[in-house]
Amino acid sequence: MQTTSSRDLIVEGDNLQVISSFPDETFRLIYLDPPFNTGRTQSRLTRSSKRVTGSGRVGFKGARYEQVVEMVTSYDDRFADYWEFLEPRLEEAWRLLTPDGTLYLHLDYREVHYAKVLLDALFGRECFLNEIIWAYDYGARTKKKWPSKHDTILVYVKDPGAYYFNSEEVDREPYMAPGLVTPEKVAKGKLPTDVWWHTIVSPTGKEKTGYATQKPLGILRRIIQASSQVGDVVLDFFGGSGTTGAAAQQLGRRFVLIDQNPEAIAVMRDRLPDATVMSWKKEMRLSEALQPPAEPAPE
Repeated sequence: MQTTSSRDLIVEGDNLQVISSFPDETFRLIYLDPPFNTGRTQSRLTRSSKRVTGSGRVGFKGARYEQVVEMVTSYDDRFADYWEFLEPRLEEAWRLLTPDGTLYLHLDYREVHYAKVLLDALFGRECFLNEIIWAYDYGARTKKKWPSKHDTILVYVKDPGAYYFNSEEVDREPYMAPGLVTPEKVAKGKLPTDVWWHTIVSPTGKEKTGYATQKPLGILRRIIQASSQVGDVVLDFFGGSGTTGAAAQQLGRRFVLIDQNPEAIAVMRDRLPDATVMSWKKEMRLSEALQPPAEPAPE
């Protein structure tokens, strides 16, 4: 473990082994963005050009260039039995939620209907709070069907009579028809509904980490603002690019991020340099790991 005063954690290890050692009812908010089981390897490429002689495309002032494609990050998005993989992790998520806690499960159209049935069984249908549609408009478009331009986030609470939700803290959005409401409402902005229009992470923007399937900060900010309080510890055990941690830091929350992919750990180290990074060992306990290191004894 690094010697740092931070109590934010990035844990390298198998997430099921790690979270199985955590005590019951530890987290008010858990956000999960598991692999989508698309049946293909997810990757993000960077493209650059270098000047060559001979063959190649003609560019500035007649010089010739060839394109260089580099694989930045990738992971295997195929499972022999996807639900055999995901179900025990969702069971652990239920165990780890506080009585007023909330789970956000982020999936796409391929698996979300199966997840809804499974979560109804695990949590109870009365614990289903929302189906959030994150809609975006970017990327390729098929002409053989309606192009798929949304993800789904299922929201379940541990106790439908006692969950925490604070809409006043949520970043608001502009009214689509501002002329129909008062100037005061226009200035304050509109509370988001369960359909969130938000661009994906720009391939050339400052927010980009280069990690495949990175989610935008704006989506995680909204989740964390609504379903946690300042000082809470947010859990994401598919840590990926670390967006959950980055949003939590901005909003005064702490975080525990878990991933076994070394590329993800490297991205999160760079993005969250003040966090403690550790490889999980069976004898470690979360309560101990979240404590800051002891101050050196005075000489």
